[in-house]
Amino acid sequence: MSDALINGLAGAGGGIIAQLITYPLQTVNTRQQTERDPKKTRRKVGALEQMCQVVKQEGWERLYGGLTPSLVGTAASQGVYYYFYQIFRSRAEVTALDRWRKGVGDGSVGMLSSLVVAALAGCVNVLLTNPIWVVVTRMQVQEVYDEAGVWGFWKGVFPTLIMVSNPSIQFMLYETLLKKLKGRRTTSKKGNDGVTALEIFLLGAVAKLGATVVTYPVLVVKARLQAKQVTGGDKMLHYKGTLDAIMKMINHEGFSGFYKGMSTKIVQSVFAAAILFMVKEELVKGARMLVTRNASLIKVARSKPP
Repeated sequence: MSDALINGLAGAGGGIIAQLITYPLQTVNTRQQTERDPKKTRRKVGALEQMCQVVKQEGWERLYGGLTPSLVGTAASQGVYYYFYQIFRSRAEVTALDRWRKGVGDGSVGMLSSLVVAALAGCVNVLLTNPIWVVVTRMQVQEVYDEAGVWGFWKGVFPTLIMVSNPSIQFMLYETLLKKLKGRRTTSKKGNDGVTALEIFLLGAVAKLGATVVTYPVLVVKARLQAKQVTGGDKMLHYKGTLDAIMKMINHEGFSGFYKGMSTKIVQSVFAAAILFMVKEELVKGARMLVTRNASLIKVARSKPP
């Protein structure tokens, strides 16, 4: 089993677990992002209060509405992302070592290279999995098709491609912090560069926090485009494209419209990312141990005389 496949499967597993734990917050956040109330007639409510309202008015099951397609989307997205990330990362590491042998650099992948690797993996991921996420947001395949045809499944792909910067920044911060932590451990008296599950959890949380704060406005635009478009009535509720959505949001809601539900998203995404990183790394460690053990057993079996 290749290292890329191990990371892909581990990423899918970690993503599913993180999604199951944080899905109610994600449901509330999607509602906050797609809510359009330019006259501000409704009283603002927090995430917890909104969750209680959903349970009271619509039942517990609404907090998990669309969970199945979302789990499929998460598994596919994280699996594809980590698979290609590991492929691009391995090539970047080989290039860094070659440069080091030639007297350039220290042999490790730098911040810029980490950013490029994450961006490339993110672009591949978006192009392959965007149709799944459109369906997750809408939960009705037929509605998407009836409204905009086949191309409707790629609605919001432009801001989604821009959102590649989110995991790119996240992984750049994560790899940089991890490298510094391991370096500090290596230079200590113990000389051990191992990282605990709790440390992975915290590093993942910090990295996701930084990425979310920077890219949140683009995420709101993407959610608006992928949500069901309002036909008839007020034209401000219908978006023709990314630029049209941005201009209408500025004109009718002000810049605050780009930050709707940000506090909820920070809690949900930071917690989910921390869980994902921790679970994924533990699954990778376990898988590598199994592969190594099986390889050793096969080697021993072959070395025995018949």
